[in-house]
Amino acid sequence: MKSIDLLAFGEPLMEFAEVQRDGERLYLPGFGGDVSNTAVAAARQGAKAAIFTALGRDFFGQDFLDLWHREGIDCSSVILRKDGRTGAYFISYGADGHVFSYARAGSAASLITVDELPLIQIASAQILHASGISQAISESCTDAVFAAMKHAKANGTVVSYDTNLRLKLWPLERARAIIHAASAMSDILLPGLDDARQLTGLERGEDICAFYLGLGCGVVALTMGKNGTMVATKERLDVIPARPVDAVDATGAGDTFDGAFLAEWLVHRDPIRAAAYANAAAALSTLGKGAVAPIPPRGKVENFLQSA
Repeated sequence: MKSIDLLAFGEPLMEFAEVQRDGERLYLPGFGGDVSNTAVAAARQGAKAAIFTALGRDFFGQDFLDLWHREGIDCSSVILRKDGRTGAYFISYGADGHVFSYARAGSAASLITVDELPLIQIASAQILHASGISQAISESCTDAVFAAMKHAKANGTVVSYDTNLRLKLWPLERARAIIHAASAMSDILLPGLDDARQLTGLERGEDICAFYLGLGCGVVALTMGKNGTMVATKERLDVIPARPVDAVDATGAGDTFDGAFLAEWLVHRDPIRAAAYANAAAALSTLGKGAVAPIPPRGKVENFLQSA
C-alpha cells in the first residue's frame, strides 16, 4: 500500500522577485525551485505530497520547512546541513519578460549522495518526480537521481521526469546524454518544447513525442506554451488547447503544470484529462508574480474550467 502520492526530489531555491516602488527597485522574498514548486502545486490539488532534498541550517532553510508544513507536504526525509546553505535566485523584469540570476553554487542540495536517499519513502510513493535540474546541480545528484529512479521502478513506483534544461548549469552534450538516459527510465515525461528541440535536434512536436516514446516512456506531455500541450502514448496523440489568460508572470507555470498533471493523473490515470486540467492550473498561475504564491488550489482550477 502506497502512503504517499508524490515524492519530489530536487533543489529548492529562495526567490527574490523585482518590484518597482517609489522609483526604486526592490526584491521581495518568495519560494522557488522546480520540484518544490511541483510538490506545492500537487498538494494544492489535493495530493499527498512529500519532498526529498537538503537545506542549510539557515533562515532560508527554515522558511522552506515552514512553507512545506503550511502546504501539508511531508518533509520528514529532508536533510539539514549544519554547515550548508540554501540556494537562492533573483527575478528581474524587462521588455523581454523575466530574467533569472542565481546564487546556488555549493548549495546543501547539490551535496546529496546516493547513500542519503530515503529508500523506504521512495518505495512508499505512487510517483517519484525529478528533473533535469535535479541532476544538473552536481555529479553526485546526477547519480542520486538515477539510483532513486532505479529503486522506484524496482518497487512499483511510477517515475516522472521534467527535462528542464538549464545550460548555465551544464553543457548541452552532457545534458543531452544524462537527460536522455533519465527519460528512458521514466514512465511519465514532462518536457517543454524549446528544451526538447535543443535536446533532440527535432522541430515538430509529433517527432519529439515519437522520439521520447521510442526511449521507453509510457506518457509524454509536451508543453508548447500558447499552443497547448501535446499528449502522446503508444496508442494515441492529442493536442490539448491552452487556456488563454492575461498573463502577468510565467515563472513556475511549467512546474504548476507538472504538479497539477500528476495529481490529476493519479485520480483517473487518463493523461488527456490530466493535461486539460494542468493547462488550466498553469494558466491561472501566470496571473500573479513569483513561482509559488499564484499556484491555484483545486477549487479555483475547477471553477475556471467550468466557466471557460
